[in-house]
Amino acid sequence: MNIQDQLVKAAKTAVKELYNAELPESQFSLQETRKEFEGDITLVTFPITRFSKKSPEATGAEVGEYLKKHVPSVADYNTIKGFLNIVVSPAYWSEQLINEISRPDFGFFPPNGKKLMVEYSSPNTNKPLHLGHIRNNLLGFAVSEILKASGYDVIKSNLVNDRGIHICKSMLAWQLFGDGETPQSTGKKGDHLVGKYYVIFDKKYKEQIQQLISEGQTEDEAKKNAPLIKQAQEMLQQWEAGNEEVVGLWEKMNAWVYEGFDETYKRLGVDFDKYYYESDTYLLGKDLIQEGLDKGVFYRKEDNSVWIDLSDDGLDEKLVLRGDGTSVYITQDLGTAQLKHDDFKMDESVYVVGNEQDYHFKVLFLILEKLGKDWAKGLYHLSYGMVDLPSGKMKSREGTVVDADDLMTQMFDTAKTRTEELGKVDGFSEAEKDRLYQQIGLGALKYFLLRVEPKKRLLFNPAESIDFQGHTGPFIQYTYARINSVLIKAEYINGGEQHELPTLLKPSEIELIKALDRFPEKIKASADEFSPAQLANYIYEIAKLYNKFYHEETILKAEDPLVKAFRLSLSSVTANIIKRGMKLLGIEVPERM
Repeated sequence: MNIQDQLVKAAKTAVKELYNAELPESQFSLQETRKEFEGDITLVTFPITRFSKKSPEATGAEVGEYLKKHVPSVADYNTIKGFLNIVVSPAYWSEQLINEISRPDFGFFPPNGKKLMVEYSSPNTNKPLHLGHIRNNLLGFAVSEILKASGYDVIKSNLVNDRGIHICKSMLAWQLFGDGETPQSTGKKGDHLVGKYYVIFDKKYKEQIQQLISEGQTEDEAKKNAPLIKQAQEMLQQWEAGNEEVVGLWEKMNAWVYEGFDETYKRLGVDFDKYYYESDTYLLGKDLIQEGLDKGVFYRKEDNSVWIDLSDDGLDEKLVLRGDGTSVYITQDLGTAQLKHDDFKMDESVYVVGNEQDYHFKVLFLILEKLGKDWAKGLYHLSYGMVDLPSGKMKSREGTVVDADDLMTQMFDTAKTRTEELGKVDGFSEAEKDRLYQQIGLGALKYFLLRVEPKKRLLFNPAESIDFQGHTGPFIQYTYARINSVLIKAEYINGGEQHELPTLLKPSEIELIKALDRFPEKIKASADEFSPAQLANYIYEIAKLYNKFYHEETILKAEDPLVKAFRLSLSSVTANIIKRGMKLLGIEVPERM
């Protein structure tokens, strides 16, 4: 039982014995003692005063004295107004480190019996993945891993937008201007090649618009009448009608894209358990529309279109089916939500989608609730802010998007330059160097994006993210490698049982152990809030505290063998927590650097 649970149970007993009263455990509030006061854990005494009939200070003193007498781990206490600051004995922290925190599964929770789906990535097949997709993928993957660690059975899913006018634009441009190019003939990744023709389409389309404007048409007329857009719309109609030639071209070009996506996903270190494709789901949802009409949730207008009025819920009217019977986005999203639930019967479902879709998901979830879907209350939109670069925003149609593959290569090159400048690769083979640069570059990118709360927009500066002394992934990676170097020099073998423990601990040791003890709490908080940022910032704090301990205390040259053994154990446990925590974020830590 950890110290928090011990204190709550003992405080409950104290209230009963001192004041002959029952107070539920949920009424006892514990928090970390503020740094300006002596103590480790603070108990708020205000709820107890109604039974003691005494001042908060007097009540705190009586409860504190009881705890000191009955809980061996309590060394002392002090009271400040309504706050009882409890000093935990050093023996508790050393025993907690050796007996609990050092366990391989410490921080991870047993299965909770709940199934949860996390849908992320959701790329379009007309272009390669870009910086915005990187944040999406990293969030989705990290949230999935953290939820697994907190006890959920997690399904990672990817809904691929593989149909519609956007892919037809790339297909048409390739037909007209491609001259039979393939990934094999050009040496380009398939997603890059298809994205190239999406940009070409936009360029040629704009040229046609300008030509029509010069001939007297308005801009709106020119956009509608440009031959290219008409051809793309006709191609989409042919695809929906099952035209063999168009479907064959669509299958060929999408296969190129999927091969390219797989390469990017592998390099980024993310994966999926289930793929859904909009080409399979875009006709779904019409049964739900009919169900809603039968229940009076939807209504039909004179033009035969189907709507829902959400004004009483603070929203507005929303079209759910066009007058000609064709779907809108919300139609297929309703159907896909039902399909996903039918497939997996999960308790909760998380959609990792940018904040420009906030309104859409409010409407989607509300409609499903009104349709009587009991599982709709388990739906959650993990809304995240956009990523900017120092150079400004990205526009994929104009070809100025920051490509995910190019960015990862840039991070590799920056890591290589910074690492070699600092002389951290002496004695490494070329293969080891490449592996290290990959770990540092991707670690810097991932940590920089994950340390910020998802809802916040962020400015990503590649150069700033690779700093071995700042609030960065490489600083944490370097700390891990430093600890590993200490353990290797000491020829430390993890797993040996330490029977004797030091009777006194230094402040930096206690501070570090207390922080390590919060690993389960941080995993739980990150899972509950779908926020890898909580865990990422916690791991940074651990790295900082270890470096403080490392600089203040001797390890390898400690005179007392007992102290040396304990500090090596503390180092080993710290390294394991860093490694396991970073792994949940999808970040590797190098064994040496």
